[in-house]
Amino acid sequence: MEIIHEISPLGGRDVLYIADRHKKEFDYPIHNHDVYELNFVEHASGVRRIVGDSSEVIADYDLVLITSPDLEHVWEQHECHSANVHEITIQFDFDISDDGIMGKNPFRSIRTMLQEARKGLAFPLSAIMHVYPLLISLSEVKDGFYAVQQFMSILYELSRQDGAHTLATSSYAKVDVESDSRRVLKVKNYISTHYQDDLRLPELASIAGMSPSAFSRFFKLHTSRNLSEYIIDQRLGYASRQLVDTAKSISEICFSCGFNNLSNFNRIFKKKKGCSPTEFRENYHKTRIIV
Repeated sequence: MEIIHEISPLGGRDVLYIADRHKKEFDYPIHNHDVYELNFVEHASGVRRIVGDSSEVIADYDLVLITSPDLEHVWEQHECHSANVHEITIQFDFDISDDGIMGKNPFRSIRTMLQEARKGLAFPLSAIMHVYPLLISLSEVKDGFYAVQQFMSILYELSRQDGAHTLATSSYAKVDVESDSRRVLKVKNYISTHYQDDLRLPELASIAGMSPSAFSRFFKLHTSRNLSEYIIDQRLGYASRQLVDTAKSISEICFSCGFNNLSNFNRIFKKKKGCSPTEFRENYHKTRIIV
């Protein structure tokens, strides 16, 4: 698979790279990069944003945080007709290990958000408007210290807002599953290693040490998703990754990811992803080049 691996302008002693620009079209191909990125777009209604196996058409305002070096992303022109798109891209490289400053208590919420953003994290309009003045004025801050200080304020305020949602599935983004419940985590880990098998509620409930009906309610309480929906999303994530990374046939991928009916797989994939598996693969091939 051919892909652009973008080399960030960030130097070894730099903290932030800020690109603030106005443009008429989105023409940069799908790519990834080693550094973290916060990308803001306004006046771009109709643009299609692709992050991993997530594809969404955005409204007038969009703000996404990506912290995985392997997660492909692109903003495509699609149905956007705006002649004055404003885009601010901020790239940064922070140490979020336990031993770094992000491991300290005052930065706990930022660190949690950065970890969650390994799958891509899209913020709601309320959060965007909350940090809008800080975002818009960031490129005008000439003193490096105060620019970093203002950017940290942006991250902190975003980390305190509700309503952000992850984009790529954990199976596609190759991110370890997490949960605030040991029982749920145990079942999620089991699903991630047995997604190709016939997974049934009684079996998974038994792993959690609960009755099927109790576990079904418990799982939804902790994940806000039905167990069956979670399993399907994980399987589709693995399928999407194989469509991108391998030359396997659609049929091979279907059955290797736990679907036992090809037509059913195609129907579910199109419903969830907005395109057929074949179209998904073709779209990725069309937009990738080596540099």
